[in-house]
Amino acid sequence: MIPVAPYPRLSQFSAPARESAEIWRTFAGVIGIAVLYMAFVFGALSAIAKMMSEFEFARLVAGMVGASTPIGLSMTLATFIPMLMAALLVAKILHGRDFSTLIGRGALHDFLRVSAPLLLLVFLMMPLSLLNPDVGAATPFSVLLRWLPAALPLLLLQITAEEVVFRGYLLQQLGARSTRPLAWMVLPSVLFGVLHYAPGDFGANAIWPALWAFVFGCLAADLTARTGNLGAALAMHFATNFSSIFLVGLYGNLDGLALYTLVINSRDFASLAPYLATDFAAMLVSWLLARLMLRV
Repeated sequence: MIPVAPYPRLSQFSAPARESAEIWRTFAGVIGIAVLYMAFVFGALSAIAKMMSEFEFARLVAGMVGASTPIGLSMTLATFIPMLMAALLVAKILHGRDFSTLIGRGALHDFLRVSAPLLLLVFLMMPLSLLNPDVGAATPFSVLLRWLPAALPLLLLQITAEEVVFRGYLLQQLGARSTRPLAWMVLPSVLFGVLHYAPGDFGANAIWPALWAFVFGCLAADLTARTGNLGAALAMHFATNFSSIFLVGLYGNLDGLALYTLVINSRDFASLAPYLATDFAAMLVSWLLARLMLRV
């Protein structure tokens, strides 16, 4: 009997990268994305600074720290637009590839099919969060509605940028060279986790959100390899961030438009542990639900 590959659509998804999957080229691509991203962000902030007074610009930057105001959150989400632009430029210039090759065929279909039940799950779980004494009201609903037409597209751009870089570009480049999950799943997820390491916010507990991001990256990569596109990964990422940014956020951490916030000492493991466990469980349920919806 011929063994069945555990990820039969990985080869299909990685095929566009096969002609230019040299290690040096991939490494140069990652460096190029990072450099272009920082250059774009610095250039945009410099241009904004010239149009504002020093005091106004200082207030704007302060609002972006923690993203605990509507404008601060929106500006923080907007900083991911340069990341997406950088990834598209690198793919085009260094590999001769277009955006469609980074997301795969059927991505929109899978995104729409998976995002609806995942968002329904998020809303069904929300009342349970409100029973928690550590959760309190934050942003008025009227304020959220006023900002949502701008913030929601920015959220979509934010999750698209991260998925295109980590589960699109990197997964394809490494998957074109090796079918081992260590190469295309684990290595990009390690980098994804490292970039979510925030000791300034979580102190000694920073390893746990980073580990959460690593596991999320592995599950998103798994969905991508099973489906041959980014649709399901984008849906899982969107539902997760929609919940934490617009519904119940962590106080002082991207909570500028959250209807409710969880107020705990994030540097105290005993306080953080129950919510980390809940987040891990919700992530696994979301992954299983996405697989069920797409039968993969």
